Amino acid sequence: MSEIEAHESKLYSEFAPLYDKIFGKIFYSRLRYVIEELDIPRGTKVLEVGAGTGTSFPAYPRHCEVIGIDLAPDMLARAQQKIEENRWTHLKVLEMNAMDLKFPDNSFDYVMAFHVVTVVPDPVKMMQEVKRVCRPGGRIVIVNHFTSDFPLLGSLTQALDPVTRRLGWRTNLKLKPFIDATGLETEEVYKLSKLSLYTVLIGSNHKNGRRRANNAWPVCF
Repeated sequence: MSEIEAHESKLYSEFAPLYDKIFGKIFYSRLRYVIEELDIPRGTKVLEVGAGTGTSFPAYPRHCEVIGIDLAPDMLARAQQKIEENRWTHLKVLEMNAMDLKFPDNSFDYVMAFHVVTVVPDPVKMMQEVKRVCRPGGRIVIVNHFTSDFPLLGSLTQALDPVTRRLGWRTNLKLKPFIDATGLETEEVYKLSKLSLYTVLIGSNHKNGRRRANNAWPVCF
């Protein structure tokens, strides 16, 4: 584990007791909407990278198989507690690095990354792993904050980046360069509201080259 990864694991482990209280309700309604809109088919295999305390877990239908991975053991302990309390037999969690996934190629039909691409040290490397373990034609679903293209807001968030990095995430990642760098074919890019800080990105996993969908790039707030 690198020094940066060790720092982030320690940070989020220490933050685990407060995570659900502060972010649980705020994040869950957004993630529930996104997951329900996917209409995940029966028998589907799903991987959620950066699952944390399992904030999204109640939203997954019981007819699919879900594995959540995270690098912070204290976060995973809380996720495991939820699994046991709710008797969720379709869910399990593993301690694992999102940039070094210990799964064979083409293992999953869906790979979810909620609020994680600006947390990992190398989001492009993470996406390479995500695409590797997602089957051809599978779907990759990202929910995250991206730096605004508006000059004033963009400058403000980038100026905050040195501070937020000490807290475990970056604020200087822009959407279009991220998509270009990862080679993800986009199906949908949208926000749940005009004032939302978060963008929902749904892509198809085409391993042999990239074809961009014909949707317009959204305005990022």
